[in-house]
Amino acid sequence: MTTPTIVLVGHGMVGQRFLESLADRGVTERARIVVLCEEPRPAYDRVQLTSYFSGKTPDDLSMVEAGFMEKHGIELYVGDAAESVDREARTVTARSGRVFAYDTLVLATGSYPFVPPVPGKDARGCFVYRTIEDLLAIEEYAKTATTGAVVGGGLLGLEAAGALKGLGLDTHVVEFAPRLMPVQVDEGGGAALLRTIERMGLTVHTGTGTQEVVTADGVVTGMKLSDGSELATDMVVFSAGVRPRDQLARDCGLTVGERGGIAVDERCRTSDPAVFAIGECALAVDGRVYGLVAPGYEMAQTAAAAIAGGAADDGFTGADMSTKLKLLGVDVASFGDAHGAAEGCLDVVYSDSRSGVYKKLVVSGEGVLLGGVLVGDAEQYGLLRPLTGTVPPVSPEQLVLPAGAGAPVALGPSALPDDAVICSCHNVTKHAIGQCESLAEVKKCTKAGTGCGSCVKVIEKLLPAPTDKGLCRCFSYNRSELYEIARTLRITSFAALLDSHGREEARGGEGCEVCKPTVGSILASLAPTIGLGGYILDGEQASLQDTNDHFLANLQRNGSYSVVPRIPGGEITPDKLIVIGEVARDFGLYTKITGGQRIDLFGARVDQLPAIWTRLVDAGFESGHAYGKALRTVKSCVGQTWCRYGVQDSVKMAIQLELSYRGLRAPHKLKSAVSGCARECAEAQSKDFGIIATANGWNLYVGGNGGATPRHADLLAQDLSDAELVRLIDRFLMFYIRTADRLERTSTWLERLEGGLDHLKDVVVHDSLGLCEELEALMAAHVADYQDEWAQTLDDPERLRRFVSFVNAPGAPDPSVRFVPERDQIKPDLTILTIGNLEGATSR
Repeated sequence: MTTPTIVLVGHGMVGQRFLESLADRGVTERARIVVLCEEPRPAYDRVQLTSYFSGKTPDDLSMVEAGFMEKHGIELYVGDAAESVDREARTVTARSGRVFAYDTLVLATGSYPFVPPVPGKDARGCFVYRTIEDLLAIEEYAKTATTGAVVGGGLLGLEAAGALKGLGLDTHVVEFAPRLMPVQVDEGGGAALLRTIERMGLTVHTGTGTQEVVTADGVVTGMKLSDGSELATDMVVFSAGVRPRDQLARDCGLTVGERGGIAVDERCRTSDPAVFAIGECALAVDGRVYGLVAPGYEMAQTAAAAIAGGAADDGFTGADMSTKLKLLGVDVASFGDAHGAAEGCLDVVYSDSRSGVYKKLVVSGEGVLLGGVLVGDAEQYGLLRPLTGTVPPVSPEQLVLPAGAGAPVALGPSALPDDAVICSCHNVTKHAIGQCESLAEVKKCTKAGTGCGSCVKVIEKLLPAPTDKGLCRCFSYNRSELYEIARTLRITSFAALLDSHGREEARGGEGCEVCKPTVGSILASLAPTIGLGGYILDGEQASLQDTNDHFLANLQRNGSYSVVPRIPGGEITPDKLIVIGEVARDFGLYTKITGGQRIDLFGARVDQLPAIWTRLVDAGFESGHAYGKALRTVKSCVGQTWCRYGVQDSVKMAIQLELSYRGLRAPHKLKSAVSGCARECAEAQSKDFGIIATANGWNLYVGGNGGATPRHADLLAQDLSDAELVRLIDRFLMFYIRTADRLERTSTWLERLEGGLDHLKDVVVHDSLGLCEELEALMAAHVADYQDEWAQTLDDPERLRRFVSFVNAPGAPDPSVRFVPERDQIKPDLTILTIGNLEGATSR
C-alpha cells in the first residue's frame, strides 16, 4: 500500500493550524506532507505583525514550535511558491521547478493587498502592509522620509498608521468611508475613535479617496484627494483591504466566486473532491470570504477532519466575525450584529466623548443580546460576546454603564452557560476551561488564550481560586502581604514577624526552609527604610540565608564555589582583565565568559574566597550578586558609540542601570539588557526588564524571561527620555518586589497580576493607586544605602570567620585533604589555515 501525499500550498497562520490539526489526528504518521511556502520564512503571527516595530523579531513572531516539522516528518519548502496545478495528473509545480504529485491538495494561499488603480501607485515610496518583508522595506525607506500617508482606515490601516508614527513620521490616514473602521464600528464608535486618534497627533481624512499619487522622477512627493485637496507626503502605504488569492485555482479550472474566492462546501472541499481550500482564499457556503484568523482556524480543523476520515463534524457554514483589538493604544471591539441590521432591534448606548469611551449594545425587542460595539473601554468584551444570542441576566443598561456610574449589579463569567465559547480563536467553551486548574493548563490542553489573547481575563475568572494563599505552614499570609506587614510595622527580624503574624502553631518556632529565605529577602529589600543594617549577614539575617547567600558565592555541583565580579555593561579596562587572569591563574580557577557579559571563575574553595575577593576588591571589582535573588546583569550591545546602526548610547545606559539596581533583593533573580537599536543585539525582550533604543528615546519592555519557560517581554512605555526611563524602572521593580510571590519571576508575576499589563501601566505609568512617589522613594533609599557586600566582609574579621572548609579546622586547610579540579581549562588544538594572496586579494 502506497503512502498518500498531502500537498499544502501556503504556510501562513491557517496553514500551520491545518498542519497541527493533521498531527493531532495522527495523519502525519501515515501520510507524506509537503508544504510550499512562498515567503522566505515559515508561518508567523500576522495578527501581531506591527509588534515588529516595537522590537519583536521575525523569530519572535514565528508560529512554528521548534522541531515541529522534523517531529512529524513534514517537508517544508520556504521561498518556493506553487506556480501551477495539473488536476488531471494531480501534480503541483513549484517556482523552483520541483514537481510534487498529490493525493490531496489543500490551498491556503491567503489574500493579497488591494491597491487602488490610481496614477503613481507604483512609484518609489509606495508600499503595502502585509508581510514582514513589507515592514522591512517600510522601515528602511522611513529613515529618509518625514511624512507618511496611509490609504485605508480599517484595522490594518490604523496599525500601519501607528507604525509610521512610531518611526517618527508625520502621519495621515485617508479613508474613503465617512468613518474609521467602517466594517467593525458604527458612526458613534467611529467618532469616538477619530477623536482619540487625532489627540495622538495623527491627521485623519474621512469621506475622501485617493485620486493620484504625485511623483517627481518616479518618487512620491504628494497625493491628490478626491475632495480636491492635496497632501504633501513622501511615503504612501496602501492598506485599503485585501482580495482572496485565487489565481492558482482559476488557472486550474476550479470554481471561484463572482467576486473572487475559491468556492468550497461545508467540508472545505472545492469543486474538485481532491482539492480543499481554507482561510482567506476560500469562499464559504454562506457566500463570504473570511478575513479573520478564527474562521480560518475553524476551516483548517474542518478540512483536517475530512482528510483524516473520522466522524463528520458540523462542517464550516459560517463564523463569528467578532474582533477585539488595541489600535494605537485604543481598545476597539465589535461582536454579533454590531450595526443593528436585524429587524426591530434596539440600541442601548453609552457615550463619553471627553474620555473617548463609546459603548453600544444591540438587543431585540425581547431583550436578546444581538451584538455591540465597544471603543475606548472593551473590558467587557470577553463576557458580552459569549452572551450574544441570549437574554443577559441583567439589563443592557447595566452592561454598558461604567463602574460607579449607576451599574449596581456586577455580572461575572459565572453567569455564562457551559456551552458559551470563551476563546473564539480556538473554539473553546466555558465547560472545557472548567476542567482545568490553572491558566497554564488551559493553554496547554485547549490552546485557549494563545490566539489573540482577548479571552485571558475571562478564563482567569473561571478558574478555581486557591484554597490557602499562605506562604507556608508557618504563615497564612503570602509574600506580598508579609512585605506590607514588615514595611508598615517596621519589623526588623524574622522572629518578631513569626511571633506577631505567624500561624498560631508556628509562633515561637524557628520557621521552615520556605519562609526563612523569603523573609530574609523581604527584610534585605526593606533594610534602608525600616532601619535594619544593610549587611546581608548581620545578626539573625545570616541564619535566614541559603548556602549561596551565606557565603556570598554560588555553590557548584562539586562543592566548590564560583566567583563572579560585577562588570557593569560588559565594559572593562585592560588592567582589570589582567587582575582577573592573574587571580584565576594563581588560584587554579576555571574561567568562562558568560552570556551576561561577565567572567565567571569556578572551582574556589570556601576558605579561598576572602583571599580571592581581597585582590578583586583592591582592583576595583565588587560583588556581581550571582548568588542572590537580586539583579544579576544589565547586558548591552556596543550602541551608537561603535555600531553604525545604533541610535542611543546603550553601554552608558546599561552601566547606569546596573549600578543603580545592584544588590537589590527581589522575589527572584532579575536580568536586564539594553539594545542600542531595533536590531536587538542585547536580546532585551527576553529579560525581566529590557530597553530598546529608538530615534526618540527608549522603549521599555517588562516581564520577559529566557529561562525554562521563555516569555517575551511586553512594551510598557515608549520613546522615553533617560530620566523617564529610570523613573519607570524604579517604579516597576519596587512594585514587583512589593507584590510578587516567593520565587516568582517577573514573567509569571505579570501573567498572574489581575488586569495584567494594562493594570501595571495604570499603576506605574499613570499612578492610578497613588503609589509612585512611595515606590520611587523606596528605590532611592536602596541606591543611597548600597554597599558592596564583599568589601564589607573583608573589613570585618568576625565576618571572615565563616569562610572555612571545615568547622573543626578554622585555620589552614587540612593538608591530608587534596582538592582535585573537576575540569581543566579548555585548551583546544588549533589548526591555523593561511589563505594566500589570490589574484591580488589581500590575505587575511
